[in-house]
Amino acid sequence: MGWFNEWWIWMVAALVLAIVEVLIPGWVFLGFAVGAFFMGAMIWLGVGAGLSLAWSLVLFAVLSLVAYILLRQMFGIRRGQVKIWDRDIND
Repeated sequence: MGWFNEWWIWMVAALVLAIVEVLIPGWVFLGFAVGAFFMGAMIWLGVGAGLSLAWSLVLFAVLSLVAYILLRQMFGIRRGQVKIWDRDIND
């Protein structure tokens, strides 16, 4: 049993990634934070407790990608919406 099968390590990683998202906004780290949170929750519930390091990282990547796509759909630019700049930064 390695460090990657400890639920609290995934939760700490989720917290650190969420803090990084606050410091460097861009919706990228939040997807990773959500993926790490759900990975920790799955291990805590016993679903992903017996996975190897490779499968744990694959599952984390899939969870993060799904979270990122869902966040982009919920908070991204809507279809047909256009960003309009009404003043220049140099004005």
